[in-house]
Amino acid sequence: MTFGDIEESARPLAVLVHGFPDTPHTWRHLGPVLTAAGYRVVATWLPGYLAAESGPVSAGTYVRHVLDVRNSHGGDERAVLVGHDWGATAGYGAVVSDPGAFRRFVALAVPPAAALGSGLFGYDQLKRSFYVWFIQQAGLADFAMLEPGFWESLWGDWSPGYDPTQDISMLRRYVTQETIGGVLGPYRASFDPKLIDQGAAAETAATLGVPPVPTYYLHGSRDGAIGAELLGDVISFLSTPGSVFELVDGVGHFLHLERPEVIGSKIVAWLAD
Repeated sequence: MTFGDIEESARPLAVLVHGFPDTPHTWRHLGPVLTAAGYRVVATWLPGYLAAESGPVSAGTYVRHVLDVRNSHGGDERAVLVGHDWGATAGYGAVVSDPGAFRRFVALAVPPAAALGSGLFGYDQLKRSFYVWFIQQAGLADFAMLEPGFWESLWGDWSPGYDPTQDISMLRRYVTQETIGGVLGPYRASFDPKLIDQGAAAETAATLGVPPVPTYYLHGSRDGAIGAELLGDVISFLSTPGSVFELVDGVGHFLHLERPEVIGSKIVAWLAD
């Protein structure tokens, strides 16, 4: 999915990476805003969403894909990266693996892994993260997540008050019995080393690193996937000069869909600073 003339190399490239469970369609608001700000924009599909993969899909698979997208579209030293959820995790891995690939990085809804620490195992967060543990039930989870109401309920928990009808319609069009295994692959590889994409093992490890480029991290105060109370020390893990952490009041996990004008203007202003 592209915005603007993707071949117009006089413009800097912006790569947008979606998360779980969604599609590049969720960038429909930010893409035109970045185009108006002078970028040519590609919103890529994560591996496993469009077709069944021939091998395992893990976080490193995503990282390698992001870097391939940047290179295939002629990204240069002006390129920027925006990632949400798993797209943010892939972004951390991309800038750690190749610090020269992107000038700046914007991460939404998932902070650097080290910033979460033991907070992931608090009772409230374990309740929020039930789906992570459920996904480990191969076969059962693959079936249940495709049943009517599952995605709607998950989005409702994560972004209370937002109507995801359009987004979930797109999701159901592509995430099917054929592709669900690949979509859930990175969650399973996080707990079972045998499921890691060995061709991208170094890139998987890189997702745990601290971003070496200026990074803008945005998180919703009402995020139902990762509680805002876990982020007290997040700025310590955004140590590159120019990096910023902002907690956005009144929005949940899909903050770029809930308040697209606000989030778009914040991102454009920071990239231009």
